[in-house]
Amino acid sequence: MGGTGLIGAHVAAVLRERGHEVTSTARAKGPGVDHALDLGPAPVDELRPLLAGHDGVVFAARTEEQRPLRKPIHPVLRRDMVEPVVRLFTAARAEGLTRGVVMGSYYTYFHRKHPEWDLPARHTYVRCRLEQADEARAAAGPGLPVAVLELPFVFGRAGDRLPNWAGPLDRWARSRSPLLAPPGGTAATSARAVGEAAADALEQASGADIAVADENIAWRDLMTRIAAATGRPRRAGRLPAAALGATLRLADVSQSLARKESGLNLRHLGALLTADLYVDPPTGRPLDDVIRETFA
Repeated sequence: MGGTGLIGAHVAAVLRERGHEVTSTARAKGPGVDHALDLGPAPVDELRPLLAGHDGVVFAARTEEQRPLRKPIHPVLRRDMVEPVVRLFTAARAEGLTRGVVMGSYYTYFHRKHPEWDLPARHTYVRCRLEQADEARAAAGPGLPVAVLELPFVFGRAGDRLPNWAGPLDRWARSRSPLLAPPGGTAATSARAVGEAAADALEQASGADIAVADENIAWRDLMTRIAAATGRPRRAGRLPAAALGATLRLADVSQSLARKESGLNLRHLGALLTADLYVDPPTGRPLDDVIRETFA
């Protein structure tokens, strides 16, 4: 499900390379799409025929966590993230599937590692990611283990499909605007690595939470590498954490006046972004080539 996106395309490619038969479903018909279906509102009875005869299913559809929406945002994120997965795995269980994978977020990894950060209470997106994993597994039942891949920044491309955040960063890195980055950093991986992790989880019928990361990169180093990949190399300067926090708080006030909110709460986002969002241990596979591929 979500087979034409950046991640879904790589999952399908890796599975086919390993000799598995793959059926791809996406919202719109196109090359490589076997079934056109909007998974969001699709009822269980409509999903069951698509799953019949399969061993496993991968949910690779995505939701934009920073898109401001009318308050309250929780029902909208549940509708987009949680309810489709519950229906999907209810249908998978009814059809006798024996394994599944959900593409999640590394914020759930940090919730386990740092419960004192109180991420689900502060960020509705993280709360819904936890609900997604828990309720998917409950719907699947004990005979259908569901692995959750906890994904950081994912670099790469699949045809013309790029990470949703690549465009703004590309334009910024190519512009004459100052290139600044806050303290802290992030884990990162490639779409190919995600495809391999998903295939491994399916083949092993894993029901684990699996954090996927190749490198842990400081924000300044990441922006410097992106700038080099765009052909306009320069070192990223330091953006003070206080300046980032003040900017995000002003944006939060603007959102509140418009009666909107984001899945990641802007009042608390500065503290999150300036932390070391590192996964331990990363694989150590270098990402230079895939960063260049993303921003070529």
